[in-house]
Amino acid sequence: MTAAPPRGTAPDLIDVEDFFTDPPFGDPSISPDGTRIAYLAPHRGRRNVWVRGVEQDHEQAVPVTHDTRRGISTYYWTDDPRWLLYRQDTDGDEAWHLHRVDLDHPDQPAVDLTPLAPGSRVFAVDPETTVPGTVIVYMNPRPLFVDVFRVDVATGATTPLVERTDPAETFLLDRAGRPSWHVSQDAEGTHEIAAVDPDTGERRIVHRVGGPEHPMGLFLLPTPDGRGALLGDYQDSDDLRLTRIDRETGEQTVVAAVEGHSLDTLSSVADSLPPSVFVSRRTGEVIAARFTGDRPRVVPLDPHFAEVQAAMEELSDGVLNAVSSDLDEQRWIATFGHDRETTGSTWFYDHATGESRLLSGADRHPDPAVLAPMTPVAFPARDGLPLHGFLTLPVGVAPQGLPLVLLVHGGPWMHDTWGYNATVQFLANRGYAVLRVNFRGSTGHGRRHLTAAIGEFARAMHDDLIDAVDWAVARGYVDPDRVGILGGSYGGYAALVGVTVTPDRFAAAVDYVGISDLANFLATLPPFVRANMTNNWIRYVGDPDDPEQLAEMRRRSPITMVDRIRTPLLVAQGANDVRVVQAESDNLVAPLRERGVPVEYLLAEDEGHGFENPENQVLLHRAIERHLATHLGGRSAS
Repeated sequence: MTAAPPRGTAPDLIDVEDFFTDPPFGDPSISPDGTRIAYLAPHRGRRNVWVRGVEQDHEQAVPVTHDTRRGISTYYWTDDPRWLLYRQDTDGDEAWHLHRVDLDHPDQPAVDLTPLAPGSRVFAVDPETTVPGTVIVYMNPRPLFVDVFRVDVATGATTPLVERTDPAETFLLDRAGRPSWHVSQDAEGTHEIAAVDPDTGERRIVHRVGGPEHPMGLFLLPTPDGRGALLGDYQDSDDLRLTRIDRETGEQTVVAAVEGHSLDTLSSVADSLPPSVFVSRRTGEVIAARFTGDRPRVVPLDPHFAEVQAAMEELSDGVLNAVSSDLDEQRWIATFGHDRETTGSTWFYDHATGESRLLSGADRHPDPAVLAPMTPVAFPARDGLPLHGFLTLPVGVAPQGLPLVLLVHGGPWMHDTWGYNATVQFLANRGYAVLRVNFRGSTGHGRRHLTAAIGEFARAMHDDLIDAVDWAVARGYVDPDRVGILGGSYGGYAALVGVTVTPDRFAAAVDYVGISDLANFLATLPPFVRANMTNNWIRYVGDPDDPEQLAEMRRRSPITMVDRIRTPLLVAQGANDVRVVQAESDNLVAPLRERGVPVEYLLAEDEGHGFENPENQVLLHRAIERHLATHLGGRSAS
């Protein structure tokens, strides 16, 4: 490992490609029989699935998918060693289909098991079912209703299991594929949890949970024995706990809780993020739960896994992000996250023998020694609400009077966490301090912190960001005249609010797939999304069907204040974005250009809500590099 540069000596500029090309080993998992490893790696210019024996290396691996258009992010082992499944969309349109790969003939084309009509998609796949040769698939052949089906992997035959009658309801199935729990909402948005009789379909409400403190829906997972369900619930606490509901009595017992910390629900935003719980492949029982903190904490819930976890955590000083095991739960793959390691480190561990072997992370690039540590920070907002975030200072530079990039997360109902972030490290390498703050409305910091965002778009949520900048300036880290703001999705909206509500605070801004018009954003969301907006956009922002609330939403929309923008702006948009449509950027850029405001517009024709293809990530960050160097004075390779 290279020694870190001494104070006063900035490290060499690292090529943009080193941060944003696909890693050579990602998202690994072990086969049910414990003989093979699947993982993601580049093939034919895109991220594809490879398979190799547990004792083999990459030179002996075989690519089993062959996508040349868009990288693959999600795949699944099945109970048949012949078949592997993966989800894929087209150019970022989120019209996901489920495809089957024949591992006996990996050169053959994949088979689409879900040939859906336009407007329909696969939302989720559960391969852990007790019916051999099948998987459970959530999809919407009826555009407004996400129904549940059993799909025969070998034949593609599809059998309906649940057909919804209300777009806002949710059914949860047991491992045999029978409805066991039902979640609906009353007029106030309260979640009503009902036990379902698998034979008659009769529902009996056993528990009610408030709505706004669960803006992304409930974490609810049936127990394999059919007698209960695990639920993320605040109960009488400010912290989100993992509890168990008894289906007969409705009685709740706490399964896992950490005082001052909440169950980490990031995986509700994207299944590629670390899971809230680890589930036994053998039994279906929850064996560990993840809680938020300065560094996430994994709490074991099963005696056998507690032994395994303790042994695996001896292998790395990072945070346990993901695990997979064979059916015997003896052979494991564990991936650890770290703030200065691009893909962390991945280990093979055999609990029966105690053998362990590093699968990735030995030849780290970029070298962690020249990357910047991510430091947890905390400070109060102006109204006293505690705020938590992460500060990353450039290596080899005195930590004072630096240019700052305020990097705002999306959602807004998610949260920044400790770990590797390519954009953070890229910006730090270019000489910027990078500050991320979990403003009110972010998940993971308790009920009060979350619901304090109700009605506060472009108000207190923005004040939190300004307070974070003021904190960094007061500590001497930052030159107040060289502050930029950058964000994606909600973070893009926050960047636009920054240059409209407080036009004198930022010297540069980057809006990446961001919302400029709240009313248009809500009007153009896919129809199946709208039924589930009661506890998020409608409760927190406003009901577009109410004229007074619609007028208020327009007042909080950057497009309404576009004439106040004079900050140099970079806008990036995916042409196929179904969440924040292209008009959100087009309608912003046009009047700015008419006024002569400096604005650069990147439109990627083959992307959706966020750039996935490496060449587009490289293009985007080169543009960010030029933009910030021009207006904040950071380093640039060009």
